[in-house]
Amino acid sequence: MKIGILGGGQLGRMLIQEALKYDDEFYILDPNEDCSCANISFFTQGDFNKKEDVLQFGQDKDVVSIEIEHVNVESLEELEKQGIKVIPNSNIIKIIQQKIHQKQFYKHHQIPSPDFQVIQSLKEEVRIGFPFVQKLNTGGYDGKGVQVIMSEKDLEQMWDEPSVLENLVDIDKELSLIIAKNERGEIKSFPVTEMVADPKLNLLDFNICPTQISADVQTQIDIIAEKFIIAADSEGLFAIELFLDKGGKVWVNETAPRLHNSGHQTQEGNVNSQFEQFYRVLKNLPLADTSASGFSGMLNLVGEQNYTGKVKYEGLENVLKLPNTYVHLYGKTETKPGRKMGHINVLANSRQELLQQLIDVKSLVKVVSV
Repeated sequence: MKIGILGGGQLGRMLIQEALKYDDEFYILDPNEDCSCANISFFTQGDFNKKEDVLQFGQDKDVVSIEIEHVNVESLEELEKQGIKVIPNSNIIKIIQQKIHQKQFYKHHQIPSPDFQVIQSLKEEVRIGFPFVQKLNTGGYDGKGVQVIMSEKDLEQMWDEPSVLENLVDIDKELSLIIAKNERGEIKSFPVTEMVADPKLNLLDFNICPTQISADVQTQIDIIAEKFIIAADSEGLFAIELFLDKGGKVWVNETAPRLHNSGHQTQEGNVNSQFEQFYRVLKNLPLADTSASGFSGMLNLVGEQNYTGKVKYEGLENVLKLPNTYVHLYGKTETKPGRKMGHINVLANSRQELLQQLIDVKSLVKVVSV
């Protein structure tokens, strides 16, 4: 089977690495000839935001998918008309890639998400109360295109672009649920993970699974997941990012229609990984067992501040001496501050042990340049 993926980053790389045990051909479209997938796929250099490039790339594929949502949807719609399978479908990608449409989607389907106001420019009056979050309509990821406006004084720093202004949630925990659906209509979720962000980079720092939540919170999440997967009306693998507020209510922050950083610990922490699951979705195979085999966690390896150039991993040998610790590098040759270069998964017998091991591992390794 010819599987085409728009985007050649680390998510595509890990999907291909997982799927190499099967008999399929993976084709990648990416503008960067040195991308993470370039050397382990049938690689085409091209722009996944250009209609012509995507159409030409997808013509002879059995299925076309994404590892980044910021792609040309018009071309995916055209491929669907030509009878080529697109997973997830073009409609849900179009909704999710624009924050305004995404928020309106939640509201329409009664999926709990913080109250919001849509603005097209700063000429419009800001009616939402302080504090609030400004999210640019398109292009944001990994904390980019998002800022908190605490008071009237901060209005000066707002971006003059189409945006969602969203009530700031008093967050107790940030959670993530990864859910998959195949063409047969089979649906399976992974156990809920807790995400701990790096306050400086606004990037995911640690993943912790399973998280400590009450039965009521789990029920709220189950209801959200069911509503979302029915409303999305598409095969695919989706990461639903959630806020648990200090009053015990769960809110949807946003959704990614693809593999996600918050699912990386599934590689060693679950019976099957998110990458195995997504492969099965693309092939319309029976979905995999998602059970957790204990406590697992993940920490991102990101480029250190003040280091740009050819990458060097300091302290990696010390990490490799540790038991129940698994290194995953992304094949990126150049580092820069805050760039995701890899991750490390850790297994433990308790939450306390897991947290301590993640902290210890983080202190051992640094991503610098030569």
